[in-house]
Amino acid sequence: MPFLTAAVLAAFVGYAGAWYFELVEGNFALLLFLATIVTGVYWVAERLYYLPKRRRAAEELEANAAERRASLDARGIVADDPQLAETRQRVLAQPWWLDWTAGLFPVILAVFVLRSFLFEPFKIPSGSMIPTLLVGDLILVNKFTYGLRLPVLNTKLTEGTAPKRGDVMVFRYPPKPSLDYIKRVVGVPGDEVAYLNKKLTINGQPVESTRLPDYFDRDAMRYFKQFEEKLGDKSHRLLNDDERPAFIPGVEEFPFKQNCRYSVEGVACKVPEGHYFMMGDNRDNSLDSRYWGFVPDKNIVGKAFLIWMNFGDFKRIGSFE
Repeated sequence: MPFLTAAVLAAFVGYAGAWYFELVEGNFALLLFLATIVTGVYWVAERLYYLPKRRRAAEELEANAAERRASLDARGIVADDPQLAETRQRVLAQPWWLDWTAGLFPVILAVFVLRSFLFEPFKIPSGSMIPTLLVGDLILVNKFTYGLRLPVLNTKLTEGTAPKRGDVMVFRYPPKPSLDYIKRVVGVPGDEVAYLNKKLTINGQPVESTRLPDYFDRDAMRYFKQFEEKLGDKSHRLLNDDERPAFIPGVEEFPFKQNCRYSVEGVACKVPEGHYFMMGDNRDNSLDSRYWGFVPDKNIVGKAFLIWMNFGDFKRIGSFE
């Protein structure tokens, strides 16, 4: 078993290393699921076989020591074994290969349940959601609001509440589902969404927008036009870049592309059933549904709701819309 365990641990370390150096495309949910299963098997084996076996060995050790003392006492020899307690502890101690498997199972199981069904942490990697979310923000995503899903398979277990316009949502990137993206829900099933000349309309109604003071992007060292937009009952800020054109360059092929009409002014799309139209708040610096299409319900990960840390700016900690 020590050799088998060493091989299993080496496989996990090798996979994690290859993922880190981008030699393979990693899947953390699958890795965590497999770690839970493997350590769970060891934990059961420890409780049902290895621990009782060590206890029997300790009891046999104590029985032999007691028999030896009785034999010496019968001959009038007073003897004691000062190392008996230490020897007993060594016999009962978990070997390293169980300590690194069965011993980790409760922690891994707790992380698996928490991450799969309650909350999952993410780090914002790009500026597509500026000014709402900045690069380096560490956020929490609610995994149950939109319905509980089986980990890895992402099969829906409960219905939950359907995503609403204005929600900030994490989802699996449709062209490459192994990647997680974060954008704002702009269109829900059945909506006619138009973004023409950098103005958003939904079902023919212009979305309420108010001009705010320009926003200074410290990374770009530039000022951008800033607006407050109201989607449903939620208000959020967004940016526009006057140097970027209104038309959408480099549009990919995607399912239901026939629902969209592209022009030099922008794009208008009819959102199909079971799908959502997503846009970043940094409107001219966001690769979103305008480029790669709609997000199917099966790709939903959860609703982002809290910045729990930003090591460059502690003032950013808190909830957001």
